[in-house]
Amino acid sequence: MASSSPLLEISVREPDGLSIWNGPPFNNSIPSIKLDKIACSSASFCENGIRLMIKSDSGICVYDTTSFQQIRNFDVVHTLAATLSPCGTFLQTFQKPVSPQEKNVTLWNVESGDAVYQLFQKNMTKTTWPSIRFSSDEAVACRLATNEVQIFDATDLTKGIVKRVRVPGIAGLEISKRPGSHVAAFVPESKGMPASVQIFTCGKDTQSEPVARRSFFRCSTVQLNWNHGSTGLLVLVQADVDKTNQSYYGETKLNYLTTDGTHDGLVPLRKDGPVHDVRWSFSGKEFAVVYGFMPAMATVFDKKCNPLLELGTGPYNTIRWNPKGKFLCLAGFGNLPGDMAFWDYVEKKKLGTTKAEWSVTSEWSPDGRYFLTATTAPRMQVDNGIKIFHHNGSIYFKKMFDKLYQVDWKPESPDRFGEIADLVESMDSLKVGEAGTQVKGPKSSQTSMKSTTNPAAQKPAAYRPPHAKNAAAVQAELFGGGQSAELSKNALKNKKKREKQREKKAAEAGGNPKLYVVEIGKLQEPG
Repeated sequence: MASSSPLLEISVREPDGLSIWNGPPFNNSIPSIKLDKIACSSASFCENGIRLMIKSDSGICVYDTTSFQQIRNFDVVHTLAATLSPCGTFLQTFQKPVSPQEKNVTLWNVESGDAVYQLFQKNMTKTTWPSIRFSSDEAVACRLATNEVQIFDATDLTKGIVKRVRVPGIAGLEISKRPGSHVAAFVPESKGMPASVQIFTCGKDTQSEPVARRSFFRCSTVQLNWNHGSTGLLVLVQADVDKTNQSYYGETKLNYLTTDGTHDGLVPLRKDGPVHDVRWSFSGKEFAVVYGFMPAMATVFDKKCNPLLELGTGPYNTIRWNPKGKFLCLAGFGNLPGDMAFWDYVEKKKLGTTKAEWSVTSEWSPDGRYFLTATTAPRMQVDNGIKIFHHNGSIYFKKMFDKLYQVDWKPESPDRFGEIADLVESMDSLKVGEAGTQVKGPKSSQTSMKSTTNPAAQKPAAYRPPHAKNAAAVQAELFGGGQSAELSKNALKNKKKREKQREKKAAEAGGNPKLYVVEIGKLQEPG
């Protein structure tokens, strides 16, 4: 691997603690341990991967991921949830509330250990946690409050709230990641008024009027997905009831809004049914959608909602972009059988197919060369394990566990890695141990890689019914032509049997010739 590229690392949490593995390529197919097991109940990296938070009964510890030395331990009692800010500067904790006068949400500075901001929050839900949300560069932060969005200067939280955006009835928000220039607010249906999503700018000197807005009826919840670059927002609208009675699970619609107001409307999907998954590419210039009743359809669109590539149909409900934007993995997890299809988006071709049954989590490695799937508890109590695939779908590594709770790649910026072709070339020239020693994978991995060397070139054979399997052999025998090598086993066996019978009859006829007299209805042999 190029010296400028960081090594891959994987966090693995089992019942007896969390350990850090050195990522692939593995020496002799066995991953080496970088950090031995630390007892914990939960763990997570910050978004850029430079710090690791470990929560245990003794408190919350924050580690530097370069040396894995402890930076600070926070002794916060009755902590129900904790999370790091994207750059690891702040630790946010939620404690069980005792009284409204007690501020139970605290923002801590990791370096100093000081509390830099506190507030009271009655309960914690998926839409209200984290209470304070940061942009990826930690330049801007915002908070959902009653009928308003509160915006902070994340570089100096002592200033408090620098801007208030009034949004009556607001129930959810999402700040754009990079740059943190906009915030999207969701207002549900109320008293006959339609639900809406509005986009506001985060600058403290800008106006508080929305720069984009989209309204819709039949809406219970929404999922807000910003692209990289903060120019487009995908809004997945979900209704609890499908009035067409086609789906027990309700109705979904995919909307698209731009911050410059050039687009505002539905994404034109070609098949009826639910939207199973939608993901932006890491460039922010295109997005992929899996949608429709099974077998589902998958399509890649550009920023103007024009279809760029059809990925076909199949039992799929999950799509994952490679961090470099070159490869796609289309999969069917959850209650589906685990089929996976790997695509080269640049070359517009399928690289290979495989299966990863009972997978709970899945993600590409930061360098874009490997795809990891994991079967974890408590979702699955049996067959827990990890599988790592090459970018073309061939299996590279597999390990089973009695119980596995969590598996994650250590986050790294994709910009720190070279292109896939350069990485493959550098890995081919890498020598592990003595000269001539090669890293050997499991036999199953080697077999799989050999069998899937060029899966795209292999086309499925047409179905032939059982009675037609020997048709060519029978035809050759009846009408002449064809070689015995083309016959099936049974046909060859029967042919040899008939030849022996003919030879036997010929021998008998040559040794003791007999005269047969044939009368109508009778066969007589003279004495």
